[in-house]
Amino acid sequence: MRLVLATRNDHKVREMERLLDGVAIERLPDDLTLPPEDGDTFAANALGKARATAAALGRVAVADDSGIEAAALGGAPGVHSARFAGPEASDAENLAKLRAEAPPGSGLRYVCVIAYVEPGGGERTFSGTCEGTLAAEARGDGGFGYDPAFLPADVADGRTMAELSDAEKDAVSHRGRAARALLAWLRATSP
Repeated sequence: MRLVLATRNDHKVREMERLLDGVAIERLPDDLTLPPEDGDTFAANALGKARATAAALGRVAVADDSGIEAAALGGAPGVHSARFAGPEASDAENLAKLRAEAPPGSGLRYVCVIAYVEPGGGERTFSGTCEGTLAAEARGDGGFGYDPAFLPADVADGRTMAELSDAEKDAVSHRGRAARALLAWLRATSP
C-alpha cells in the first residue's frame, strides 16, 4: 500500500515511515498547497490537509495534527502548539513559552489525530495520546517540538521524550499510538 503524507515536516515524515511498517510513504509534492490549520480540533486540521491532498492528487492521503495540552493552561496550547509563541515561532520559542507559563511537574498531554482520506470521500480518523508532566529543565537531543521538556508517564526512569531512543519513543508516543491504530485498520481492511 502507498499513502501520500500531507506534511512538509521532515520529522513527521521520518516518524511515520518508521511507524507505518510495510506502507510506502510518499512525500507531499512541492507544488501542492495545504489549507491553513485553523480548525478548532486536531481532527478538523488533520482532515482538512488529508482531504485537500486526496482531492488534488486523486490518491489516498493521510495527515496528522498533533500538539500538547498543558493542564495548568486549561489545555493550551492545544491545536495552536506549532504557533504558541507566534505565527513564525521556532520549536525553541514555543518550548520556552510553555516553560515560562506552566510550572514544572504540572500535567501535560500529547495528542495526535491521523486522518485517512480516499479520493471520493471515504475517510476515518485515528487518535493517540501520551500523558506526562513538565520537566524542570529541558533535556535531550532527540525528538522535536516540546519533547525536551515532556516527561512521559510510561517511562519510569525520568527521561524526557527527547532522551528516548526512536523505538522507545514510538512505543509510548501519541503519534505512535495513532499510527498503530491506523496500521491495524489498514491491515484488517486490505485485501
